[in-house]
Amino acid sequence: MRVVAIIPAAGLGVRMARGRTAQGAAPPKPLLELDAVPILFWTLRKLAACPRIERLIVAVRPADRAGVEARLRQEDYAGRVRVVDGGESRQESVANALEAVPAGADLVLVHDAVRPFVEPALIERVIEAGAETGAAILGLPAADTVKQVEPAAGGHASRITATLPRERIVLAQTPQVFRCQLLKEAMAAAARDGFRASDEAGLVERLGHPVTVVMGSERNLKITTPADLALARLLLSQEKTH
Repeated sequence: MRVVAIIPAAGLGVRMARGRTAQGAAPPKPLLELDAVPILFWTLRKLAACPRIERLIVAVRPADRAGVEARLRQEDYAGRVRVVDGGESRQESVANALEAVPAGADLVLVHDAVRPFVEPALIERVIEAGAETGAAILGLPAADTVKQVEPAAGGHASRITATLPRERIVLAQTPQVFRCQLLKEAMAAAARDGFRASDEAGLVERLGHPVTVVMGSERNLKITTPADLALARLLLSQEKTH
């Protein structure tokens, strides 16, 4: 099975920016640094260490492309990485990267640029599940009670409309792995219909194809807010001591 990884890294990180003190333009979230290394490159190192992944395709903002390519030349896995222009949304960035996937690829793995602590065993397990079923993601059971709400008019607090059974709720993570042709079909159908989803699994589900969930990890943190960045520094220090 030939596996290609796509890393959408064109997001600005609005929630991160809101929590940061304004000191000029902040770099996009994937290019924020942990221990003097951009988050994106910590993530790439984890994926590049997986021997099953033949090639990595990174979608970045056009304004950041030259800088990312220059930084990439310092990495020993650089020959396996291609950088492409990202789009205005995650979906557009993944679609752009999908066009650069080499002919003959069997599986496409999509991973958030800001999940740098994914464990090698998790990558292997979700690839295996994707190869077997055609579509697989990492996910965690919900620990908290989940409420469905309806936004109230006038800026008031939302109103609860239902309490969802927690045992049937999964919090999606990445990597998400799909047969290459299946993901291409899902992307094409979404583009044709003007449909948007927050992850690739949502596009594949829309085609009626089942998606398998592989148990993820709480360490597989998505760095979204300043608080997440502080936790990431702690996790990185722990990794260095092991």
